[in-house]
Amino acid sequence: MRPLPLLLPGCLALILSGCAGYKLGPSNGERAGTRTIQVNPFENKSPEPRLIEAIADSLRKTLQQDGTYRLNTRNEGDIVLSGAVMKFEREYLSFQPRDVVTPRDYRLAIISHVIARERQSGKVLLERDVRGHSTIRVDGDLNSAERQAVPLVAEDLARNITALLVDGTW
Repeated sequence: MRPLPLLLPGCLALILSGCAGYKLGPSNGERAGTRTIQVNPFENKSPEPRLIEAIADSLRKTLQQDGTYRLNTRNEGDIVLSGAVMKFEREYLSFQPRDVVTPRDYRLAIISHVIARERQSGKVLLERDVRGHSTIRVDGDLNSAERQAVPLVAEDLARNITALLVDGTW
């Protein structure tokens, strides 16, 4: 008796059972695109300039890519998303090999307080601090490296906010 004919149905059953719990579409139980979301500009309470534009762009792109909510730009969204940038942090990760005073790698982070409300009822759906971060290597000019990294940090923040909105239990 050859083991291949017996092994093949077993492998096929194992592979198919791995996909048994997968559902197509949003994970919060709603149909994709049935509700709209309005993204208001965030308030910048940090001393770092130029964060708001990067966050707004990243949030809109991430929400459109996800597809759970339709983006509404006419101030009529079912859900109104607003927030404030509370902090912009730089954390040293490593130093130059022959200079233990000069940092080489940094972790940049944006911490935002995010509020999502239903327009009709005013009910708060989500209110919490959300963090986005990225790592940069500085080879001379810290300001240029940070300017290039801010869109990456904003993108990570937008992904985290979108995940909370989409997978929320509210």
